Amino acid sequence: MTDVINLLTFPDTSKAFTAYRSTVVDVDDRSASHPRKTPRLDADSDSGSASRSRDGAKGKNVDRGGPVRIQVHGFTGGAVGAALNKVYDNLFVRLTRSIRALLEKGSDELSTTYEGVYTACRGIVCVAGRGEGLYETLKAEIHKCVNRLAEELEKTNKEGVEWIGHFVETCAWFEGQVALLESLLTYLDRAYVLKNPSLPSIHDLAFTRFRERIFSGYFIVDKLQKGISTWVTWERNEGQVHIHRRFLKNLVSHLITHHVYDIIFERHFIEQTQEYFSKESYQMVEVEKAKANVFLAHCNQRTNEEQGRARDMMRDGTVALVKDTAIRALFEGRLEWMAKEVFMECKGTDLKRVYALFSSVNGLPVLCREFKAYVQKTVQDIVKDTSKDDEMVNRLLEFKSFADTTLKEAFVDPSTKQNNQDFSYGLIDAFTKGFKARRNKPAEQIAKHVDRLMRHGQRGISDAAFEALLDAALALYRFTDDKDVFRTFYHRALAKRLLLERSASDDFEKAMLKKLKEKYDPEFGMGDHMFNDLALSRDIMREYHARITGGSTAQKLSVMVLQRSVWPFRERKTDVDLPSSMQAELNNYTTFYKVKHQGHKLVWDHALGTATVKARFAAGPKDLTVSLYQAVVLLLFNEETEIGYKHILEETRMDDGELRRTLQSLACANKKVLKKRPVGKDVNDNDVFYFNSEFTDSRAKVHINSIQAKETAEENQRTQSHIEGDRKHYLDAAIVRIMKAKKELSHEQLKNETIDAVKSHFVPEVSVIKHRIDGLVEQEYLRRDEEDRNLYIYVA
Repeated sequence: MTDVINLLTFPDTSKAFTAYRSTVVDVDDRSASHPRKTPRLDADSDSGSASRSRDGAKGKNVDRGGPVRIQVHGFTGGAVGAALNKVYDNLFVRLTRSIRALLEKGSDELSTTYEGVYTACRGIVCVAGRGEGLYETLKAEIHKCVNRLAEELEKTNKEGVEWIGHFVETCAWFEGQVALLESLLTYLDRAYVLKNPSLPSIHDLAFTRFRERIFSGYFIVDKLQKGISTWVTWERNEGQVHIHRRFLKNLVSHLITHHVYDIIFERHFIEQTQEYFSKESYQMVEVEKAKANVFLAHCNQRTNEEQGRARDMMRDGTVALVKDTAIRALFEGRLEWMAKEVFMECKGTDLKRVYALFSSVNGLPVLCREFKAYVQKTVQDIVKDTSKDDEMVNRLLEFKSFADTTLKEAFVDPSTKQNNQDFSYGLIDAFTKGFKARRNKPAEQIAKHVDRLMRHGQRGISDAAFEALLDAALALYRFTDDKDVFRTFYHRALAKRLLLERSASDDFEKAMLKKLKEKYDPEFGMGDHMFNDLALSRDIMREYHARITGGSTAQKLSVMVLQRSVWPFRERKTDVDLPSSMQAELNNYTTFYKVKHQGHKLVWDHALGTATVKARFAAGPKDLTVSLYQAVVLLLFNEETEIGYKHILEETRMDDGELRRTLQSLACANKKVLKKRPVGKDVNDNDVFYFNSEFTDSRAKVHINSIQAKETAEENQRTQSHIEGDRKHYLDAAIVRIMKAKKELSHEQLKNETIDAVKSHFVPEVSVIKHRIDGLVEQEYLRRDEEDRNLYIYVA
């Protein structure tokens, strides 16, 4: 066998081994192959191909047309070992230089091909066993490279976004070179590092050092964050995309790669966002005094901009964080102000955005509290506006409609798609407290509103639409504690509608009574008795008419016989004197009725009576539909042309107030069938009235509005007094009933139980309860304990 030393140091001029390339090392730097075009892997660089070559050569003289592997065995020392060590030392030096060249920006000193580096690494690690030394060398070169990059970044004169562009280029170059080293030094990673679990891979070694040196120093991090602030502040102020936004997008990518995105970018960006929008919020609200709706629109615009910017530039997890931070910064310290102002200035969609914004900053309790306060104040203002009592219910219904719509469309939980229950309960509580601002009046006006609806009827709308109007009014009725007031006024209005035949529909009247009885107040059963009285009265009238002759004027008589306990009218001590012909007809009917119903007493009440009077004017005859009081006054002018007020009073013996109102309706209203001297709206004692023969109207039948048919101030006051009187009796009965059952109670216990006992009818004031208890003590229904004056004892 030829001396291996001579083979490996063969003279350069010899071509003996030109065709034989070693697969272990590049022996000569002056190889015939071009250094940049030699394939990275030899054809027989794997054990499989070598095995196939050997198998093919067994027992045959094969002409090898390619390189031959030379393996040397048994030379571990001596001259051969020294020669090999020298060869590997030289190879190690060249490999070190190659690594250094790859880790130096702008270097073109790579002394061999990439394949040469790859093959040399294999030889150093797998053959020479010098993996540890190569790893330490690589580690040192990486440290030097990173230090050079840091110094370059610190010394550059660029600022702001342009500096970030330079930083991005540096990161891109370093990451690319590390990836190249990972590829070329594969055998170091696979054959050495994997066998030493405590050592980081080439990638981790390089990236860890880069992270420690670049991202741990104050100067570079400060420059990065200042550049980020400069970029985002410019975009926020200008409302445009920065020309170098791509630098920031690439920066985010590199920071994520090096696992410093959270601490370098995200945290700083969130802090900057908080600071920026806090200042902007202060400027708008405190300095510029912007209105709530303007501020809200600005907040929506800003949060949408921030969300869009974050979505384009940042990690998914940052998008929601940025939006939330912007909202919190804008609203921090503004929730109370915003909530107070927003209901005055915002409607519909704006309130939906308001709800979403308050929800995102955990401000719904504040918004709910202010919503409740706003509703309560609005209701109180409507209820306390005495100048618009007649419009109270319509205004309440309009506001209730707005509040309900807001609940359904704006205050909705996104998860459940249901109304927020806190706001729903707040609305009910606010209306209830708002109604208490003026005791009794809301309940009275609701009853009168329903009365107007029942008298006017559907007027072209469907049954369902008319029923919806009634239900809306009853929805307000739920908020009042004065159920007895509503019941009293509704009862009186229903009686007038039925007796004067002003109700639009008996079916709706019965349906309404049924609904009130079943859903609101069991005592509304009185309506059934009223309809029974009317039905019986009609039957009696048909029987009476059947007994008299067809030509009798009594055929036009209509009498309603009513039970006083059912109908809400007080008995009159005196009434108007009717003309003799009218009185005679009534006397005849009284005789007929008493024969049929012995023991019954008839008391005539003409206050709600009506009549049709035929009048002859210069323009032609007219049928005047008037109240019975009006008819009595008009019939006086059959005998005389002019009559003074005092004379009319003597002839009719009508109540003074009733007569003045009656004459006002005939001589001072729009349809003046009488005239008076002197002219004026009021009726005075010295006024003289005369028949207006020049009266005209396009209709043949003319209805003269009767003030008697309307509730006068005096009558309204009497009704209120009647209600207060009933309440006193109701409280007395409740207190006695409670004490009879309990025998003895403290003042506080008795007060609470009394309120519970009567709250379905009305909620009494504490002072009234105390007054009623004192009255019962005086009447000896109760007595105070001799030792504890706060304790009441029932007197059997």
